[in-house]
Amino acid sequence: MTPAARLRGLRPDWLSDPKVWRTEILAGLVVALALIPEAISFSIIAGVDPAIGLFASFTMAVVISIVGGRRAMISAATGAVALVIAPLNREHGLGHLVAAVILAGVFQIVLGALGVAKLMRFVPRSVMVGFVNALAVLIFLTQVPEMHDVPWPVYPLLIGGLALMVFLPRITTAVPAPLVSIAVLTVITVAAGIAVPTVGDKGDLPSALPAPGLPDVPFTMDTLTTIAPYALAMALVGLMESLMTAKLVDDITDTHSSKTRESIGQGIANIVTGFFGGMGGCAMIGQTMINVRVSGARTRLSTFLAGAFLMVLCIVCGPVVSDIPMAALVAVMVMVSFATFDWHSIAPKTLKRMPAGEITVMVVTVVCVIATHNLAVGVVAGTVTAIVIFARRVAHLAHVTSVTDPDGSQVVYSVTGELFFASSNDLVGQFDYAGDPDTVVIDLTAAHIWDASSVAALDAIETKYGRRGKTVEIIGLNKPSARIHEKLSGELTGSH
Repeated sequence: MTPAARLRGLRPDWLSDPKVWRTEILAGLVVALALIPEAISFSIIAGVDPAIGLFASFTMAVVISIVGGRRAMISAATGAVALVIAPLNREHGLGHLVAAVILAGVFQIVLGALGVAKLMRFVPRSVMVGFVNALAVLIFLTQVPEMHDVPWPVYPLLIGGLALMVFLPRITTAVPAPLVSIAVLTVITVAAGIAVPTVGDKGDLPSALPAPGLPDVPFTMDTLTTIAPYALAMALVGLMESLMTAKLVDDITDTHSSKTRESIGQGIANIVTGFFGGMGGCAMIGQTMINVRVSGARTRLSTFLAGAFLMVLCIVCGPVVSDIPMAALVAVMVMVSFATFDWHSIAPKTLKRMPAGEITVMVVTVVCVIATHNLAVGVVAGTVTAIVIFARRVAHLAHVTSVTDPDGSQVVYSVTGELFFASSNDLVGQFDYAGDPDTVVIDLTAAHIWDASSVAALDAIETKYGRRGKTVEIIGLNKPSARIHEKLSGELTGSH
């Protein structure tokens, strides 16, 4: 291969194919337009000026387009992150929030390097469903204050915005329905001079690019202990949502992505965002679907341009954006919450078919998230609940049956099932130590030893028979079980 041919092979698709180039640019523009209302809405959820969320969306998208592991995926300020850090901003101010974003990025890099992406396979589907449903409920609840004690025109505007987003996609999907809804409601309120709360009432939009700087906090251990819990929660929530979105894009595009690189990339993007005064973020499922499924984008260019176009629109069109009525954004967020919720998961037909344990895990996840307003707590609680339910279910699959020789010289116990801490605790009580003959055979052909608890249980059985002068022979161990039994047997108690 000639050097020129090798160089052509290294060039991105969008440089070598004009059709791809056009698709990526248009996709980036559409996503940027759709990002503006959500970034502002998530800023309000976090309790910061709209500029903070817009800066975060700009820096997250631009940086992740370079260092991320999943091409064409959109990362920006998100509701999940906003919900986690809102209490920190409310109690300690913007400086602590920005410091937490930087620390969360460090946590994500460390977790990514340690292979946390591989742990996602241990998060059950019922926890994922509960996670999504809880996120939807929290987003809706954060909009309730914007619908309380407001001028009466807010309500017809809200209803009109929802109607547009419901019915417009049935006519055309050429332009995002949320964007049309916002534009229409803005024109109506400005043209008719309707006095309702607007985006400008929440804070000034940026008029220039963000400048890097250190967070305005004392660099002390007290500051670190204050921000660390929020930073860890943000890191976990951000990674969960990003890895879930990356897996979804993998399935849609039939391509593979590096989840470890994505985890580390999210950390780098959040660190950069923090130093530029942004509120942090993670992958966005909704905007990613607009980019990949609706617009057909497949490269990093669309992600980069989404961030770049976003900042250009804000700086050039800032006065127009400031006139957007809050009712329009509330309508968008209500639609986001309804679209995010997995309604199929609570349909009567689904609940009838779903095992009680799966429903319990989903409910525990949702309840814990709503009670704590912390998505990470809900995911951990749901996963632990799922592990306990699974352990109890598997523990009951271990059975012991005995057959005594006709001459009464020996008894053979056949053990069937998985032997681990939950099932092996009951194993010791299933043998007749006093009544059995002098020779006892334990057949583990149909069993598997998983942990030290099982080896300790077998040792205890041998000890109990040994005190009565009886011998025990263990047979039928498969290779992995034989290795762990040989390594640990006789080493787990001080009596040996």
